[in-house]
Amino acid sequence: MYGDSYPGVRWALQNETVWRPPTDVYETGDQAVIIVEIGGLTDGDYEVSLMGRLLVVSGERRDPVEKLAYQQMEIRYGRFRTQVHLPWAIDDDGVAASYRDGFLKVTLRKAQARRVPVRVAADDEQ
Repeated sequence: MYGDSYPGVRWALQNETVWRPPTDVYETGDQAVIIVEIGGLTDGDYEVSLMGRLLVVSGERRDPVEKLAYQQMEIRYGRFRTQVHLPWAIDDDGVAASYRDGFLKVTLRKAQARRVPVRVAADDEQ
């Protein structure tokens, strides 16, 4: 019910809200590219992991200033997580990530199809 009212926000353990940052996924000829908008972070505030075809970006954005009261609040702070199920096989050696101007960019080289040699079996091998 809560997730229906606030898309992109879901409950985690101990009722801590975890928000999902805006995420773009696209492909080029030989790469998958994922861009996650997570401004205001420094090294160590986020983590990128790849498990098979599942890419997970998670971390925490901390509010740097203590406030007495909000007049308006649109910037999300706290724990975040986004995950992308990749429809392509990925070459593990072709994974790179960079963070610049509030955007995390992950590029993954798609695995190339391998040719499987087929040999003709002799009659006595069947």
